Amino acid sequence: MKKIITIIGARPQIIKSAALSRAIKTKYADRLTEVLVHTGQHYDEQMSEVFFTELGLSKPDYNLNIGSGLHGAQTADMIKGLEELFIKEKPSAIVVYGDTNSTLAGAITGSKMGIPIVHIEAGLRSFNKTMPEEINRIMCDHVSTLLFSPTETGVKHLKDEGFKLDNVGPFNADNPKVYHSGDIMYDNSLYFSEIADKNLTTHQELDLHHKPYFLATVHRGANTDNPKKLKAIFEAFLEITELYPDHLIVLPLHPRTQKSMEEHLSEEFHQKIKECEQFKIIPPVSFLTIIALEKNCQLIITDSGGLQKEAYFFKKPCVILRPETEWVEIVEQGVAVIVDADTNRIVNGVRAMLDKKDAEYPSLYGDGKAAEFIAGEILKWC
Repeated sequence: MKKIITIIGARPQIIKSAALSRAIKTKYADRLTEVLVHTGQHYDEQMSEVFFTELGLSKPDYNLNIGSGLHGAQTADMIKGLEELFIKEKPSAIVVYGDTNSTLAGAITGSKMGIPIVHIEAGLRSFNKTMPEEINRIMCDHVSTLLFSPTETGVKHLKDEGFKLDNVGPFNADNPKVYHSGDIMYDNSLYFSEIADKNLTTHQELDLHHKPYFLATVHRGANTDNPKKLKAIFEAFLEITELYPDHLIVLPLHPRTQKSMEEHLSEEFHQKIKECEQFKIIPPVSFLTIIALEKNCQLIITDSGGLQKEAYFFKKPCVILRPETEWVEIVEQGVAVIVDADTNRIVNGVRAMLDKKDAEYPSLYGDGKAAEFIAGEILKWC
């Protein structure tokens, strides 16, 4: 029986890990066991704990309870805790997701101990090294043994950085294997979409039935911590409500964004937002609820990488509140537009996406069985 340790530290990683855990339990339970470790990078009842309950996931076997903090101190504390844990558990491989500090800590710790690193969502690049996430994903890729890219673009990025695509096993950090695996979040979206449909109460609770609406999310520090950008985004939202008076904007409000609004927006402007009847600001929502909102909205406005993809999964046009995106395929396909945090560009982006009548959504992210494939390759090579 092989043992893997899966590292998670943020809410999206809880969701991502669900696909692999499900594949292991349903197809490989007799050959592969998983130890789930939550670093505690982002952890609270509202933003994390509810996900384990709602998605039917096993609670983490370990929680390091690191908490938030400066990047260096946070990552160092994770490395210390993970090293002790890896010595105790003696895993065959370490599985990490995406680009958080937890991802970086798991990759550094495991690679220094000679444990194979499995990076899911490898090869993604924004080409913006001012983003901590970009540093994390590059560093992680270059110490990994198995690299699973959700897209052909990700594979190309790795090739451009010197990875050989024709390596022959056995594999290690000096002889890594690059895969175009498809996207595990597509697996999850298909699986949980059916569950969300059966438990749909959100639209009744928010009085959204028979009302067209746009779904918006804002949470990235580059937007929330910059008063000018934050104001520009909310000015665009208010202008959109005037341009489309029969539409609502539904905004599940991230705690970071709420705090920044209180700190950076004038009391007068903040009050104007609160008084706008077409603007429904709601508390953070569960994964099943966000899926229900995505499936039934007219358009998505977001700075979230995950929601950009989910917009594509559910065939919704997307306006991206960032200067770049890792998911370039959806922009190239013409169903998403990059507008940054610029009021005019946001408004014009919404117009352009709503006016587009010939949108197509070909399969770009696999067949919905990426997690099964990944688990099988881990068994084969780790």
